[in-house]
Amino acid sequence: MRWLFVVLGLLIAPAAVRAQNSVLDTIAAHGTLRVGMPGDYRPFGSRDAATGKVEGIDVDMAEGLAASLGVKLEIVPTKWADLLPDLAAGKFDIGMGGISITLTRQKAAYFSAPVVRTGKAAIALCGKQASFQDLAAIDKPGVKVITNPGGTNEKFDRATLKAAEIVVHPDNLGVWAELIAGQADVMITDSVETRLQQKLHPELCAIHPDSPFDFGELGYLLPRDIGWKLYVDQWLHILGESGELRRIQAKWLN
Repeated sequence: MRWLFVVLGLLIAPAAVRAQNSVLDTIAAHGTLRVGMPGDYRPFGSRDAATGKVEGIDVDMAEGLAASLGVKLEIVPTKWADLLPDLAAGKFDIGMGGISITLTRQKAAYFSAPVVRTGKAAIALCGKQASFQDLAAIDKPGVKVITNPGGTNEKFDRATLKAAEIVVHPDNLGVWAELIAGQADVMITDSVETRLQQKLHPELCAIHPDSPFDFGELGYLLPRDIGWKLYVDQWLHILGESGELRRIQAKWLN
């Protein structure tokens, strides 16, 4: 009978070690929360060209998450196309900065509870927006649709547009100057971003941001650690119930 307890002990011990070596334990041991962020997506996280400082909704949220853990915050630069590889390589503990929740990403990682409801919508120069009221009007020969590489914007364009020309611009922050300069006709991005950009650039008009082309949600990208996910979800729940989440979002959206 003793051999049975020995075998059970050998089976249980590795599981216990794995449970102890959670992301929460790693963060506590290092005293640092590492947040992966592309840093090129207003209003969630954008890097100031002059100072190099990243600001936005998710920077404030990351500071709050680090404070809840009693640790320092480190923003780790990443790219949209590198989010999953960098997460898998352990370069950061959580991905933030306006990340769309997709089934493709869900196959390789966990997501937090949704933070923002959104969907893809169009934005164009105010003198042209009447010509691009729906996807049929946009998807025509001669129409140039600009997009940033590697994210859900480019994926949506390539899956949806068959006749329009897709112009990939490497700098997500520079997309808007290109659009204003007439280097492209339309940008398709998250509806929340179209609302913000028309406030930042009076030359641009969001096209039906309240009726986006599809349904989408933004959340935080997490490694496959259920304890870490439960902590982040509970933290978000508390922020939602206290009104702090709405306050942070309103600060940057309004």
